[in-house]
Amino acid sequence: MSRPTVRERMLQTRRLLQAEGYAGVATRVRARAADRISPAGSIPMPVAREDLVRAAEIAGTGWNLPAPLALRDGEPLEVAWVCVPQSAGAGGFTTISRLACALENAGHRCTIYLQDRHGWSIEQHRRTMRAWWPSLQAEIRDAAEGIADSHAIFATSWETAYPVLTSSAKGARMYLVQDYEPLFYAAGSNALLAEATYRFGFHGLTAGRWLAGMLEREYGMSTDSFDFGCDLERYRLDPHAQRTGICLYARPSTPRRAFELASATLDLFAERHPEVDIHLYGERARGLPFAATNHGLLGPDELSALYNRCIAGLVLSATNVSLAPHEMLAAGCIPVVNDAEQNRMVLDNPEVVYAPATPFDLANALSALVERPAGERAAAAQTAAASVAGTSWQDAGATIERVIREAVQIASQTGAPASA
Repeated sequence: MSRPTVRERMLQTRRLLQAEGYAGVATRVRARAADRISPAGSIPMPVAREDLVRAAEIAGTGWNLPAPLALRDGEPLEVAWVCVPQSAGAGGFTTISRLACALENAGHRCTIYLQDRHGWSIEQHRRTMRAWWPSLQAEIRDAAEGIADSHAIFATSWETAYPVLTSSAKGARMYLVQDYEPLFYAAGSNALLAEATYRFGFHGLTAGRWLAGMLEREYGMSTDSFDFGCDLERYRLDPHAQRTGICLYARPSTPRRAFELASATLDLFAERHPEVDIHLYGERARGLPFAATNHGLLGPDELSALYNRCIAGLVLSATNVSLAPHEMLAAGCIPVVNDAEQNRMVLDNPEVVYAPATPFDLANALSALVERPAGERAAAAQTAAASVAGTSWQDAGATIERVIREAVQIASQTGAPASA
């Protein structure tokens, strides 16, 4: 296509205004400006060059990794977690925090090491983390200052797997895998660098069985898994709540949460049921084609109150499922989830409603739930809450303590984590 003339640009703009309105055109302008500011190839590598060099050296030794600190009978575990900096309310770190708190409650000691490659101060990160995860007692340190010898050192994302690999600190190398991160990117450098970390020889601890099976099958990685829990003190059924709406876990900046598909679904649903309130939470979304209340980021108590106002909630995931469906169930809100192997395997709950990942199938599922008689909806809310009544994070905490002890024992005997 030849370079457009000024007149052609004006006609294009007119057509876009007619089709998408000013909000849609503004979104296009912002996206074009972002591409010009950070064109392909201008974004720095998320892995430091020195870590890549050192990783190559370690690969040449056959992944010979440091042994852990000696673990004596009755001695508490020293567990290091290497993380990227966390934004307020981050779901991935919420899980890390719950696992670390479970270890702390059992008498063990945890340290959080933050790997910040963007120049923000460690104090700024500490303030955010203490505000959003107040139960976590772990010391928060800068990973750039080094990792202390530990019994176990966890990578918690693919970027952190490289400094965990190259650190000289003692500690059984472990990998908390909450999602299949190569799928976060288009085919290219980051996807390949992420995939490489599954062959580092770490022992994996995965969120749900789907990831464990895939990592063992595709990469020969040794793994254990834990089942999702639910904070039943925060998310619970209000038997007197008036349920008049539906809700969406909205993450426009996260492609795997399929926001565009969700938006198209709710547009169809809103046309069919204009009387039903639509609520969005998570990230604020612009340019919606339907009327909705945009709540933005909500804390657990606010979320529980919202779920109790909703008949159903839409939760989409193209990779591993989020924590939201269990939390919705606990509050009597029926989750509608895209039908996929990983979602069925990880949720493993008969009260979840699955539908093919098309706007019309998902809209049909939501419509069927709101169209039921009031008595059936109330009974379904009670059944949903009862289905997760025995679910907590204590089981996951017991699993991680057992897995760490076994990994430390094996690494102490062999000088490497457990092998498949």
